[in-house]
Amino acid sequence: MAEPEISEALLGDYARILGEVADTGRRLTREELETRRALGRQAAEAGHQLRALVTLHLSVTRTDWPRIALAGAETVTDSVLAAVEQAVDAFAEGFERAQRLTVRREEAARREFIDDLLYGRSDLGRLAERATRFGLRLSRAHAVAVAAGPEAYTETDAVPRRVEAALLARFSGRKILLTTKDGRLVCIAPGSQPDVLRYFAKQAHAATDGGQVAVGRPHRGPGGVVHSYDEALDALDLAGRMGLDDPVLYSADLLIYPVLTRDRQAMADLVRSELGPLQEARGGAEPLLKTLSVYFDAGCVAAETARRLTLSVRALTYRLERIHQLTGSDPSDPAHRYTLQTAVIGARLLDWPAKEL
Repeated sequence: MAEPEISEALLGDYARILGEVADTGRRLTREELETRRALGRQAAEAGHQLRALVTLHLSVTRTDWPRIALAGAETVTDSVLAAVEQAVDAFAEGFERAQRLTVRREEAARREFIDDLLYGRSDLGRLAERATRFGLRLSRAHAVAVAAGPEAYTETDAVPRRVEAALLARFSGRKILLTTKDGRLVCIAPGSQPDVLRYFAKQAHAATDGGQVAVGRPHRGPGGVVHSYDEALDALDLAGRMGLDDPVLYSADLLIYPVLTRDRQAMADLVRSELGPLQEARGGAEPLLKTLSVYFDAGCVAAETARRLTLSVRALTYRLERIHQLTGSDPSDPAHRYTLQTAVIGARLLDWPAKEL
């Protein structure tokens, strides 16, 4: 896009000031400096480049220099150069202040849009219009990935900037929105481009020193982004409760868990009925509950379960027998296994026995 033509009005009385400085050797007054700052702000708001504006000032200085040089001595030259420095510095200060204000306004608008987008607030039609300003077309399907690290992040931190730089370097032409929300990294990408979120997950996992990333399913429309975002958050929450340590979680792979807890009261009854007797064991229910969880995760293979729990196979066998005695259900019996495993999953989802059912 062509640079807009710079109006001479943005120079103000710059040439007159130089002439007076050459005649008197004076410095710029406070009022003149403030005027230069105001002109700098106007130039920034008009969309001019600072480089072009400085060049214009120097061009005027050079044009008037023969007349200034005739005014005399070396001290005059020093005074004029000092005046040029003052004038350009004040002009640039006003310009930079205006730019910083514009940046802050843009950041505030972007943050407001992101909050509305991820919370599902605001009129959806208006939200879709605002989204185009940030490179999103909400009429199409989008998916959201959320990365949680060992600490909370803001957009100005090194970790989000590093991840953003990696994404832009690889997908410079894609419609991607990268931000932070509640201390987590958030990436929104078209649902038809899963490679973007896979790459984001890889970069975020590395940048957060092994943080966990969850990816929601693609959903269409303005409400689709918040739906996918909620799925990703639920996946991270589920990972914490279930002890899932996969670096990347896909909500599509975890749909069974919401189904299991859709009837919370029924699940609580199952946990109480199947696992409640474990509380009678020495040390409470937690050690035996963990044994069952690892046993099922290991495919009910005793040797592998013992290795993961750092137990001997004999000690593991004793624990499984104790569970059988207390609950009446045998973990090694296929007829009992499904009910027990479902109850164990329910216990993790309901945070039992740490919380009363």
